Amino acid sequence: MSYEKTYDLLDLAIWMQSGREGVSLNDIATKFKVSRRTAERMRDMIIRRFPQTVEELGENNVKRWYIPQGTLKDFIQFNADEVAVLENAKTILERQQLQKQSATLEQIICKMKANIKPDVLRKIIPDAAAIAESELFICRAGPRLNINPDIIKTIQQAILECHQIKVLYYHERTKKTAHTILDPYGFLYGERNHYLVAHHSDGYYGDEVHLFRLTHIKKVEITDELLTVVPNFNLKAYATRSFGAFQEEPFEVEWRFDAEVADDAEKYIFHPTQKLKRNKDGSLTVKFKAGGRKEMDWFLYTWDEHVKVIKPKDWYKKK
Repeated sequence: MSYEKTYDLLDLAIWMQSGREGVSLNDIATKFKVSRRTAERMRDMIIRRFPQTVEELGENNVKRWYIPQGTLKDFIQFNADEVAVLENAKTILERQQLQKQSATLEQIICKMKANIKPDVLRKIIPDAAAIAESELFICRAGPRLNINPDIIKTIQQAILECHQIKVLYYHERTKKTAHTILDPYGFLYGERNHYLVAHHSDGYYGDEVHLFRLTHIKKVEITDELLTVVPNFNLKAYATRSFGAFQEEPFEVEWRFDAEVADDAEKYIFHPTQKLKRNKDGSLTVKFKAGGRKEMDWFLYTWDEHVKVIKPKDWYKKK
């Protein structure tokens, strides 16, 4: 058996222990890009090596297998690459000014190191540090976001407990702070600002959901009232309605990048629902549906004369 296949089997065993729901043959075939017959052989080898593997019948009568917790305690160890990746991820979170997430990841790294055998840890830490130092990230200009991590923690607790929150919020238009009761649904993190996605519980705006800048939330308290759920609201669907953070009614978008920049543009993810087409003249057509005209304008400006807006047809008339 090749080294690569040995690693695949070890990865499969770890995967089968990581979740109580287990894995199916289709899961194995998809993850490791193998045929169903190969997936069956991989499963059988795991069962022979770990006879304590449990078989269960899941949804739609699909068989799934999992390895009980603790079975692989002597097999699982971390390497320098994995430690370095987590260290760099923490750096990215810090630069995005997501302090709570960065602190949580720091705790995970500490727990991981605490579970590495001391002699192994002494070997991998210098290598992990060297790898992390060799992978730097370009710093983008942007505002410094002063967000209290305790506010994030409190809102997350309210979401988990399905309770409304009382927020002291600074309004840019009036330059004043005021209390408001909100139904919190989640967060959207952007490059320039981070937002709370919430619904006004007083019903003044109906079922409309709004964005609240986390930097403008000065104080938050969890109330005793259960939050009201807007019918059919989905945070992921809400986020994909817009090109950026600004929410407005989605519209059909079509951009054409000329041949000079088409190769670069083809590598971009402009929107999760985008469709790309290379034209005979070498240009690239990008289509998707979203709102956010202002943020689209900012983005298109960076491509200068190399991009043309085909839809909406009145794009330039509304300037």
